[in-house]
Amino acid sequence: MKIGTLIFFCGKMGAGKSTKSKEIALERNAVLLSEDEWLDSLYPNRIASLEDYIKYSNQLKPQMKKLVQSILSTGTDVVMDFPANTLSQREWFRKIFTDAEAPHNLIYIDMPDEVCLEQIEKRRVEQPERAATDTAEMFEMITRYFAPPTPEEGFVTTRLTRGT
Repeated sequence: MKIGTLIFFCGKMGAGKSTKSKEIALERNAVLLSEDEWLDSLYPNRIASLEDYIKYSNQLKPQMKKLVQSILSTGTDVVMDFPANTLSQREWFRKIFTDAEAPHNLIYIDMPDEVCLEQIEKRRVEQPERAATDTAEMFEMITRYFAPPTPEEGFVTTRLTRGT
């Protein structure tokens, strides 16, 4: 029986993870799951700080893990627009694909800070509802926790840079 591939992303805020996730889901005819969409739907207007995000994101994860594993077991690829920006976030993804015995691909979008900040500013204009949280200050706060993936972690990783 074919098992689907789990595709997930690492990259600083504004690096282009959501844009790339949509492209890959379309290319692969995969199921796309967006953390932002799930959080907005389940917890509308409740995320105003990093602490709120962590709280609600953690509440979402157990059921999301089951859903993703169920989809993978049908042979369907899953593209997760959820961050894999810290060691603990990447370990959560590891549990998903390991327990499901599924192949995976961690896509690391490696963009310079100035590109990320430009894209965040553009997103604030295009999505005014995100203007309160998508700020240079939030970028700086979140970037403090960012840890790029290393070969020692053992993920199948595709690194994308500007122009790829």
